[in-house]
Amino acid sequence: MTIKRRDFLAASAAAAGIAGLSPFGVRPSFAQAEPSYKPEEGASLRLLRWTPFVKGDEDAWLANTKKFTEATGVEVRVDKESWEDIRPKAAVAANVGSGPDMVMCWFDDAHQYPDKLVDLTELANYLGNKYGGWYDGVRGYATRDDKFIAMPLTAIGNAVVYRDSHVKAAGFSEFPKDTAGFLELCKAMKAKGTPAGFPHGKAVGDGNNYAHWLLWSHGGKMVDESGKVTINSPETLAAINYAKELYATFIPGTESWQDINNNRAFLAGQVSLIANGVSVYYAAKKDPKLAEIAADMRTTNFPIGPVGKSVELHQTSSLLLFSHTEYPEAAKAYIKFMMEADQMNAWITGSSAYCCQPLKAFADNPVWTSDPIHAPYARASETLRPNGYAGPLGYASAGTMADYVLVDMFAVAVTDQMTPEDAMKEAERRANRYYRV
Repeated sequence: MTIKRRDFLAASAAAAGIAGLSPFGVRPSFAQAEPSYKPEEGASLRLLRWTPFVKGDEDAWLANTKKFTEATGVEVRVDKESWEDIRPKAAVAANVGSGPDMVMCWFDDAHQYPDKLVDLTELANYLGNKYGGWYDGVRGYATRDDKFIAMPLTAIGNAVVYRDSHVKAAGFSEFPKDTAGFLELCKAMKAKGTPAGFPHGKAVGDGNNYAHWLLWSHGGKMVDESGKVTINSPETLAAINYAKELYATFIPGTESWQDINNNRAFLAGQVSLIANGVSVYYAAKKDPKLAEIAADMRTTNFPIGPVGKSVELHQTSSLLLFSHTEYPEAAKAYIKFMMEADQMNAWITGSSAYCCQPLKAFADNPVWTSDPIHAPYARASETLRPNGYAGPLGYASAGTMADYVLVDMFAVAVTDQMTPEDAMKEAERRANRYYRV
């Protein structure tokens, strides 16, 4: 249905009495007046987003953006950068006060420069009340003292991806559910010439997801509840020693892998077990030459370690709106439009289970049950643990992750550049540079 410009721009009355069903069974529950944002005369916007790994994600986002422009007359330029380049480019824009109006940032990046961002609390509260509430994990990344300094956008689920026939050939009829069995599987797969590969390089998504799972599954944590650095611990030592054993089973070179490398190695048949988003599955499905690999692929959540429960990070993205924008009303109107049911459901569907919803009402999107491969990704927003665990999110947690303190700790230990003990001490020293500020 075409959206009329005058209808889009008209102020809404309190909508508590509005009834009806949106697509996918989403029933709005209005608890406050709907905010109205009138784009400034002559407004145009620029958004910086990460390069998609699933083309349908970008296609749906651009289609929604086109609908917004048609409804409002506001042109939105969408630029994209590699995952690794988003963080530094966003930081530069924040510090110099110019550049894109909006950025799809990573994790708790917004906490590095909260004073450079537009307050989105009114809009976020409206969306939360209308669509069943925000998931705590994604909400935490975007809030500071109950103020929304960014708009929660998505969690990109991370799961173990493997070749079923190769796991069975290694002597395992089922995928191991604990870390001890997982190590034995990796040893057996190496012996069969079908090894695993997990990144120890500075990979924003896969490298951080893997490092945090290693640490948390063994009961380690960067800081305690008060924000005191506790990385130098027996639990961390156990995690490093486990990582060293796993690393010995990997294909050579994983210490330099970034987010694209495990996909490429898996699709090239160099490895048979990785951790990744659902993107690697769709890359195989769309290439007829990879039909055999696609049919043989399976996914599952990371094994449970000595801590006794599932603990995973998951890549998380929020929408930043910089205070240097010339058109804050237009930008808020755009964000609101993109987060409403028609557009959000179209994006989730187009992303083919790659982007998990930030609002609970969209959990019923049929994409999550349309393919068994999607199952481990369906609850990423619900189950993720924030990278600042167990302390508060803020400048320190954001800086520690941006500096790859945890990723580097494991990398230097598994490659024998440092002993595990020295690697922990170095991580402790580097983390304290942020947590003592």
